[in-house]
Amino acid sequence: MMTVVFWLLLIQGVIGALDTFWFHEWRARLPAGGAQTAPELKLHAWRSFLYAVIFAGLPLLEWHGWWVLVLATVLIAEIVFTMWDFIVEIAVRKPLGDVYGGERVTHAIMGIVYGGMLAFLIPVLWSWWLLPAALVPRPVSVLTLLDWALLVMALGVFLSGARDLYAALGLPGGSWPWRPISFDASP
Repeated sequence: MMTVVFWLLLIQGVIGALDTFWFHEWRARLPAGGAQTAPELKLHAWRSFLYAVIFAGLPLLEWHGWWVLVLATVLIAEIVFTMWDFIVEIAVRKPLGDVYGGERVTHAIMGIVYGGMLAFLIPVLWSWWLLPAALVPRPVSVLTLLDWALLVMALGVFLSGARDLYAALGLPGGSWPWRPISFDASP
């Protein structure tokens, strides 16, 4: 069952990376938006950090006993941040003309994939819940190419989150490679 979970996470990661590169970076240039886009970037950063835990934590560990609650908290927090992001991006993107239609479709597909992943993961979480509390590491020698791909994605999504947080905090060079965008509506 975890193989299906991992494949769905891989699909989620690929779609998420495309969404980030195409819509957030190239089209909207969110890191260049300064204070206007900072609320959305902060949410993206926190979501990215949660995804880093998911992408790395599932291939490397079994979450037994009460540790299931820790993992479940991460999974639920990601859903909460996603819903919050849907609301925040309406206000943030208004000066840009709104969220792009293709981006809304991408977000919907990602929601479906995440739901599918959870559907396969919940029975595994239940079986882990019944075991004595422990974080059980998987030996590196048994990691598959799929596991390694998720670990690379964990690093990538963590770096993406760090980049978004850096830009959201208005730190020097945070808009790179874009020039800062002014959303001043005055003539």
